[in-house]
Amino acid sequence: MKIKLAIAEDNSFLLKAIKDKLSLFEDLEVKWIAENGLDLLEKLAQDSNVQIILMDIEMPKMNGIEAVEQVSQKYPQIKTIMLTVFDNDENIFRAIQAGANGYFLKEVDPPTLHQGILDTLEGGAAMTPAIALKTLKLLRNPPNFEETKEDLSLTPREIEILEQTAKGLNYNQIGENLFISPKTVRKHLENIYGKLQVHNKMEAVQKAVKNRIIEG
Repeated sequence: MKIKLAIAEDNSFLLKAIKDKLSLFEDLEVKWIAENGLDLLEKLAQDSNVQIILMDIEMPKMNGIEAVEQVSQKYPQIKTIMLTVFDNDENIFRAIQAGANGYFLKEVDPPTLHQGILDTLEGGAAMTPAIALKTLKLLRNPPNFEETKEDLSLTPREIEILEQTAKGLNYNQIGENLFISPKTVRKHLENIYGKLQVHNKMEAVQKAVKNRIIEG
């Protein structure tokens, strides 16, 4: 009996590399391929007769971590292994929280990937030693990514400047209204970009409205 796999990967070059690795093993059969998380869920709805999904993280429409969460809720019998180029703490932590059964980097060699698939189907966790070490550290000291990411506390002055920016006013006009120099306005906006983790006025206004910092 062959092991039935599905792959979620939007990069055709990386997809070929994964398929080439899997083709070395006669006990593996790729049933179908999805281009993103939404595509994956649609294909699972039509054919959920797969045992394991190799899941990319960075994908359009729905990323791999969101997709894993849906799969683990709707198809708990299907195992998922993240196969990604990113080994940052947040991706590892979120993927495992979402229900991933394993986590490999894309440069994983074919025998390790094959053994990881077998281990996962037997109830183990497929990880390279380096990823396993990171996972242990994260479990010992769980970080609060929400807090570090979303510190959206702006000062009253910054909120004033953002509100005026939302109305389409430029540095000079805002400066005149608030009795400060255009240079000071620019400095405040730079601080706002840093706090909101955005790169321009439009992004700043959109994020501030979305998080109810200013009225839309």
